[in-house]
Amino acid sequence: MVDVAGTERRRLDRSIWAIAGPALVTFAAEPIYLLVDTAIIGRIGTDALAGLAVASSILLFVVGACIFLTFGTAATVARRIGAGDHVGAASLSVQALWLALACAAVATPLLIVFGGLLVDLFGTSAAVAADATLYLRISLIGLPALLLTMASTGALRGHLDARTPMVVVITANVVNLVLEVWFVFGLGWGIAGSAAGTVVAQWLGAVALIAAVWRLTRTRRIGLRPHRADITSLAVIGRDLFIRTVALRGALTATTFLAARRGAVALAAYQVAFQWWTTMAYLLDALEAAAQSLVGRALGAADRGAARLTGNRVLQWSIGGGVLLGVVTVVFAAPISDLFTNDVAVGGLVVTSLWWVGATQPISGAAFALDGILVGAGDQRFLAGAMVGSLVVLVVAGIATLAAGTGLWGVWLAVALFMASRTVILGVRYRSWRWAHITSS
Repeated sequence: MVDVAGTERRRLDRSIWAIAGPALVTFAAEPIYLLVDTAIIGRIGTDALAGLAVASSILLFVVGACIFLTFGTAATVARRIGAGDHVGAASLSVQALWLALACAAVATPLLIVFGGLLVDLFGTSAAVAADATLYLRISLIGLPALLLTMASTGALRGHLDARTPMVVVITANVVNLVLEVWFVFGLGWGIAGSAAGTVVAQWLGAVALIAAVWRLTRTRRIGLRPHRADITSLAVIGRDLFIRTVALRGALTATTFLAARRGAVALAAYQVAFQWWTTMAYLLDALEAAAQSLVGRALGAADRGAARLTGNRVLQWSIGGGVLLGVVTVVFAAPISDLFTNDVAVGGLVVTSLWWVGATQPISGAAFALDGILVGAGDQRFLAGAMVGSLVVLVVAGIATLAAGTGLWGVWLAVALFMASRTVILGVRYRSWRWAHITSS
């Protein structure tokens, strides 16, 4: 007897991992850059490491707020392809690049003008603030490249090409590592060398991905000029995703603020553990990427059943991945800490923080998978409201733990409650089926 269900499940798994496998590398691009920075800067000193925590928090807020360039583009292009509109999908891929440049043209000058003020809001020492400001100013040179990379990745993923971004990201990260070691230790540039190496790698990666999008769209005879209507359409689609992501980045930036209020040692430890948490999140986001493209394509073709089957399977894989990553994090907490810092006081707090990170990974896996399913369905308005609700949970929990005088573990308790609230809210929406009626591009 032929196992029809088993055959269908294996086929679906192959489709999921054809995107999720390469996306494991691609999605982790920015946190891997920052992990390298963290490992290298951790050898410079505690003030430099704390400065990186502040600067990277600001950068990740801005980059994260623009994640609609990846998520929105991937889902929208996939829905166009599912509906048979390949020319429209190609056109939107090009226009996403113009939207990325527009976002960079707004964000970069604002950070140049207000970056120092944002650093001061964290209330750190003068030495930490100086390192944070220096790192931030140099990193802004690479901000347009990052946004172009995000849009290019979304366009390629919408066409179910996850391999090209993977190859580019691997190459860029190798370049980043080599340049940082040379600039920081060889030339003695310190934290400035770390930022400079990352900027060079980011621009090399962006150029390669833009070329890949151009080759993809050239076969459709799509013009390269900006089209206001298409850019506006993408911007409207991204509006609710922007709100959703601003709330998310606001929540994560608030945790850095809470850690800063506990001193330089706690902030340095939080930087290490948070970068590990971020890397785990981006690894799990690979499955979210698969959900966005496959659910989007299924609903574009008006196949609600396929969308639901894909969602269920991505959830299973993502929760299982969270369990695996959580176990690895808890078991290897001490070696991970030693990799990033040789300060005994910082290291002890890193280990405790990593236990929290590991224990909450299954919850995070469920939240990320549900988020990807709803993004693929075009349910952005609900996602925006849901994230704002979870932000409120984190703020209340953070204020309560700060008032109670808890140590750094109080920050991680607030993060755990934040992720749990996301899982519950999105899970209720997923069970309702209302998300599956949203099929417009």
